[in-house]
Amino acid sequence: MSKTLVRLTIDGPHATILLTTDGGINVGSPEVMRALGAVVAQVAENRRVRTTAIQGQGKVFLAGADIKEMAPFTREQAVEYARLGQRVLDAIDKLPSITVAAINGAALGGGLELALACDFRLAVKSAKLGLPETSLGIIPGWSGIPRLTRLVGPARAKRLFLSALPVSAEEGLTFGLVDEIVNSVEDLEARVPPFCKSFRRGGAQAVALAKRAFGDGDDVSAFADCFKTEECHEGLAAFLEKRPAAWME
Repeated sequence: MSKTLVRLTIDGPHATILLTTDGGINVGSPEVMRALGAVVAQVAENRRVRTTAIQGQGKVFLAGADIKEMAPFTREQAVEYARLGQRVLDAIDKLPSITVAAINGAALGGGLELALACDFRLAVKSAKLGLPETSLGIIPGWSGIPRLTRLVGPARAKRLFLSALPVSAEEGLTFGLVDEIVNSVEDLEARVPPFCKSFRRGGAQAVALAKRAFGDGDDVSAFADCFKTEECHEGLAAFLEKRPAAWME
């Protein structure tokens, strides 16, 4: 059986997490999720990283869980697997860098849950996105239901996870599931760098605090914490002195 590998490359302020399976389909087995968690921890520790792209290589972005491995689970094993996936995707959600899912193919089940943990989703036009779990007699277990609901609203979210039917990237664009679509994988690879670079205007610490406020709803605390950073004083001084802030030079 082909093995899905998780590879991390860091080029200055940009990190790329690549999911790849030689001659096969990327799957989110427990082993793969643990490997993904390990590289996400590396990204979180690297304060130079401003943007992070998660990309698939091959036929799919991520096909979701390994069904053969999951089929004999007991209830206790199911709890352990769901909590593992939630921990990894929560870590992606809480990364201080801006995260982009570059969806090169189908993102179904756990694959869509992974994409939903990112700040933005770029997809090829041919991609299919959905939560088909109920058609297998199970439900999404990696916080896909609440994340999808927050992103697209309860009515649209329920239609997706209760029907188990996928939508096209183009349809997803119309209701906010996808942020941008491109024609091909080559176009996707070309689009990711400038898309990520467009977020460099904001200071890294301010971006991290804004993401924190978005997550916990406490913008007062995040706003106050800005004033503990050198970046805040540099940004305000740059504005008053009519010059670019240091991180934009």
